[in-house]
Amino acid sequence: MSKIKSICVYCGSGTGNDPAYVDAAKALGKAMAEQGITLVYGGGAIGLMGAVAYAVLDHGGKVHGIIPKFLMSRERALRGTHELVVTENMHERKQKMFEAADAFVALPGGIGTLEEVVEQMTWAQLGQHRKPILLANINGFWDPLASLLLHMRRTEFIRYGLDVEILKAERVEDIIPKLKTAVAMVSERDKQMDVTPADKM
Repeated sequence: MSKIKSICVYCGSGTGNDPAYVDAAKALGKAMAEQGITLVYGGGAIGLMGAVAYAVLDHGGKVHGIIPKFLMSRERALRGTHELVVTENMHERKQKMFEAADAFVALPGGIGTLEEVVEQMTWAQLGQHRKPILLANINGFWDPLASLLLHMRRTEFIRYGLDVEILKAERVEDIIPKLKTAVAMVSERDKQMDVTPADKM
């Protein structure tokens, strides 16, 4: 049985137009710190990224930031992390985030957040890992993506046997319990990739 030691949180470098998004990021960071779960994230100090990271730090938790060189100034790399890894490019960043995490949570965000969480869905669909993926559906933010995935199933572009279980939580307090339950069913071997995704595809 696996235990959850770290969660990779994908989220926006902006705050969005609903205060509930920032509140959710802060609440998730606080909960992670209180339960001794390390935050793995994009390394920035602004937007929801900054909100979740500062909340973890403010409550005595550990933060593992991973940021590519070219985003150091744009996303204002957070210097107070326990570990800040600077990568050469986005591909290396995403691989390192995968390796450091036991599960993935997508808070509200933009194109980058969408791309990151969908990539994890793709890797899971291709049998590269079984780490849980959860959409933090704050005020219905991810409803359009859930509708699109359903449409893909109905039109048989996601065919039988190729579906991926995507967890969803409407409330922040449900995120960690759902992930703990899912992680407990994943062996340590299944959490690791045998090769990098680029090599496998």
